[in-house]
Amino acid sequence: MLNMRYRNLCSTSFSFLLIPANVRLRRCFCFMIIDGKSIAQNLRSSLRIKVEEYKKHGMRVPTLRVILVGDNPASLSYVNGKLKAAAEIGIDSRLLHLSSDCSESELLLLIEKLNQNTDIDGILVQLPLPSHINEQKLLRSINPQKDVDGFHPENVAKLWLGESCIKPCTPLGILALLDNCNIEIEGKEAVIVGRSNIVGKPLAKMLLDRNATVTIAHSHTPNLHLVTSRADILITAVGSPHLITADYVKDNAVVIDVGISRLPDGHLTGDVDFEEVKNKVSYITPVPGGVGPLTIAMLMQNTIDCYMLHNNKNTYNL
Repeated sequence: MLNMRYRNLCSTSFSFLLIPANVRLRRCFCFMIIDGKSIAQNLRSSLRIKVEEYKKHGMRVPTLRVILVGDNPASLSYVNGKLKAAAEIGIDSRLLHLSSDCSESELLLLIEKLNQNTDIDGILVQLPLPSHINEQKLLRSINPQKDVDGFHPENVAKLWLGESCIKPCTPLGILALLDNCNIEIEGKEAVIVGRSNIVGKPLAKMLLDRNATVTIAHSHTPNLHLVTSRADILITAVGSPHLITADYVKDNAVVIDVGISRLPDGHLTGDVDFEEVKNKVSYITPVPGGVGPLTIAMLMQNTIDCYMLHNNKNTYNL
């Protein structure tokens, strides 16, 4: 859970049913769009104040090293967003850009040097990697206490054991969105569509830790709409454009759309058919501008947590 409170930044929209005069008004729909950009900006501002305080007390600033292999345009865009956020906060971040034909051993050697450097707090390897490099081997080679993505097996195991650890950024961001809007998690039925190690699985554990009743659905779940329509909180993270339509959603549900896809016309869209679903729900995230900004903001939070850990202060996102 975040160790700070955010100003509520959900914008409200209304849609009324036109009903004949002789029929009683049964329902008024009101949905709130969760403004991830503004929530993330508030978090970054709070983190910037923290870093300024470290400097005032003569401490070095937190450090982050981002490794990018190759020239994948999407990866380069993501990396630039992370570096920009770090610069805004005052984190010393640098890009280590390797060619796509670099060897696995070369990459492992670089990570080991960063592991041994006591002035480096966070290490991030931008995924995906070229096919000749073993992704899991690389992630396992990062010092768990510098693993700002929360992907190292030690951090994964500690998460499932309920121990203090660095947690994945997107699930942390989703919880931040829910908490910002004062959305109750305890006792609610949460359905996650998607079972990735980055979002679906860790998010399920983090929601369980908040006393939600959690179901993970996926591409082999029969009658998916019957499962998702039970959810008080529905999170979808599969990258399938407009998979979730109105009949997949319970009235007044909270819908968090993690998926992002580019349509043939160049526009970005999520897993949820926003226009069809919005009038049926209580809260909904847009794509883009919903979960994405919080993922980067929580990466910055994790970097500072690693920094504090190296300064013998445990500030994990518990």
